Amino acid sequence: MKSHTRIKIPAGFWAGIHQLGIAPHDVVRKARLPLTIITSPFVTTDQYFKIWQAYSDLIDDTAEGIIKLATVFETAHYPPAVLATYYARDYRDALKRMARYKQLCPPESLRISERGEYCTIELDWLYTEQSGPPMLVGITLAFLLELGRRGTGQPLMARFVEFTHSMGDIQTLEGFFGCDIRIGANCNRLTLHRGDLDLPFVSYNEELLEILTPVLDKSLDEQQRSRSITEMVTWIMKRSLTGGRPDIQTVAREFRHELAREYLADPSLDIKEIAFMLGYEDQNSFYRAFRIWEGDTPLNWRTEHLDTNSIN
Repeated sequence: MKSHTRIKIPAGFWAGIHQLGIAPHDVVRKARLPLTIITSPFVTTDQYFKIWQAYSDLIDDTAEGIIKLATVFETAHYPPAVLATYYARDYRDALKRMARYKQLCPPESLRISERGEYCTIELDWLYTEQSGPPMLVGITLAFLLELGRRGTGQPLMARFVEFTHSMGDIQTLEGFFGCDIRIGANCNRLTLHRGDLDLPFVSYNEELLEILTPVLDKSLDEQQRSRSITEMVTWIMKRSLTGGRPDIQTVAREFRHELAREYLADPSLDIKEIAFMLGYEDQNSFYRAFRIWEGDTPLNWRTEHLDTNSIN
């Protein structure tokens, strides 16, 4: 199954590639993609993975390519979502922000867990069944450590690193991470010393965070709402297909039905307001439609389901 999620390419990505002596045009040609990709702010997941694979193919060694790109990327070229991590209060705050705002730019997903003396960060993939190229995996984990080094101003070392696939010269990577590296693991994971997470960031900027955080949070909320609507429509389409070929009226009616249930489950929304949000001219029209769907009034349905949820 192919993912059609749009990936935003950071503004400084191609500049970073160029600094390493690799022409962006060569990367795109190697990936067998149109040259317009270089000036396009968005690519598909498939194109994104092809770009990273092409970069890997043009570098002599994967390990060398990982370290060079992770360290050459100038802070001034960080996109807003990454700047919010760089200006964080401490390393822990930065990593939490990174995991949260990474959702704005899939397909990478980060899971952070703190136990005992260590903190583990596991890399997974969002909205795609594909696994990213080893080069992308390596750079993602390497950058998390590089972020800590830049933010704290200290030469932090990892505790342990695990990769599912070969990463080139392991000794080179072990020199960068400052720890043992395991190849052939069942996941891609970076393990840090938990005490390092308490280290304050010398780059901490409360004023800039107050500007960036609300904007990024709003963008994330809007993206998640948009995606939930897309998933709902897809689910309705699949369900309708089981009963034959659905028409647009059927899908629209079912979509209204599901939205009505979702809105009624939110006690902060007034029923009259919900009727308006669903496009009904008046509350009575909404009541009639809802009775056909559920065999009950919106008010009774809300009361019953909110009581049930409170019991659970």
